Amino acid sequence: MNTTRFTATVLAAAIALTLAACGDKQDKKVATQVAAKVGSEEISVHQINQVLSRTNTNGANPEQVQAMSREVLEKLIDQQLAVDQATENKLNRSPDVVSQIEAARRDILARAYIQQISAGVAKPTPEDIKNYYTSNPQLFSERRIFNVQEIVAPNAPGVAATLKEMVAAGKSAEDMAAALKAKNIQFNGGGATRAAEQIPLDVLPKIHALKDGQATVIEAPQAVTMVRVVSSQQAAVPEAAALPRIEQFLTNQRAGEAVAANIKQLRSNTKISYMGEFDKAAAATTAPAAAAAPAMPAEPVLAPAVDDKAKAVIDKGVSGLK
Repeated sequence: MNTTRFTATVLAAAIALTLAACGDKQDKKVATQVAAKVGSEEISVHQINQVLSRTNTNGANPEQVQAMSREVLEKLIDQQLAVDQATENKLNRSPDVVSQIEAARRDILARAYIQQISAGVAKPTPEDIKNYYTSNPQLFSERRIFNVQEIVAPNAPGVAATLKEMVAAGKSAEDMAAALKAKNIQFNGGGATRAAEQIPLDVLPKIHALKDGQATVIEAPQAVTMVRVVSSQQAAVPEAAALPRIEQFLTNQRAGEAVAANIKQLRSNTKISYMGEFDKAAAATTAPAAAAAPAMPAEPVLAPAVDDKAKAVIDKGVSGLK
């Protein structure tokens, strides 16, 4: 195994085991029991429990948990052996490894801070959860699964008007595609099956209002999407099944909003100076946006939404926090 691959193996093992075996000597002193010794290094019960705390043990009986503990211990032993070899080969001094360790440290600290913010957010009340269920029938009591046709084109001058006119005239998707081709407008098109929860919440009411065979045109900053509901079927979610999901969604949503507000406040209170080419890029983002439309359209408006448990915030500033 070459040095690069060996390094990657060690780091992957460290991440998979949540860096449990990489604690310093002070961590080991707080352990109440030693589960194994690997050379001169100790693996504690505390380290095993750390890994198990991040493992789904729901429904496991004591014998199964004990078996899982033994499996974790064996993996920690393998990890320690790899760490020892990496240290002996001076891989811990490699610039690439040092930078990855520093990146992992930053990631862990940032996660801890974000978790601290999230933990302080008030939980949704039963009334909040019930209100969300009744206020969003298109997601629950009136939920549908849609078979749709889509045409997605750049939001260039005249495109939305053309599609709206053709929808009003009852034209087919094939007719719309031909009209766009005649104007040398590039577009994407096709069919898809999407459940209500796979449609962005700001778009869902417009799609839910359509009967089978009806179409609408949805405008976004970069793209115009024609959506025709070819067929649909009812697939209601019972209230008892929906309430736990709603509680989790609202909890995540509130945590994400709290994180976003906190990071925004930190940015406003901290002097941030962009350097070199990034200084030019930062200046460009504040300049007026160009009027030209993109050569090809963006993703369809009905593309499944990404879960944003703070992802929208963290992806901008802290790598790896999802």
